[in-house]
Amino acid sequence: MKRQVIIYPGEDGYWVAECPSLPACISQGKTKIEAIANIKEAIELYIEVLQEENRPIPEDHLETVLVDV
Repeated sequence: MKRQVIIYPGEDGYWVAECPSLPACISQGKTKIEAIANIKEAIELYIEVLQEENRPIPEDHLETVLVDV
């Protein structure tokens, strides 16, 4: 299963990774690679809990656009 993830530099020097289709599924790491590994684990655990509770797994819908300002 693939999930879209947003990754960006945080204020504390760490990289932040979020999975918008799974609310509150956020992680971070000292490097981009570490942040991606951490969000992957967070997503797996999040989905595992949803399955254990017989809750639906949200679809992965993400669209990005560039806005000219």
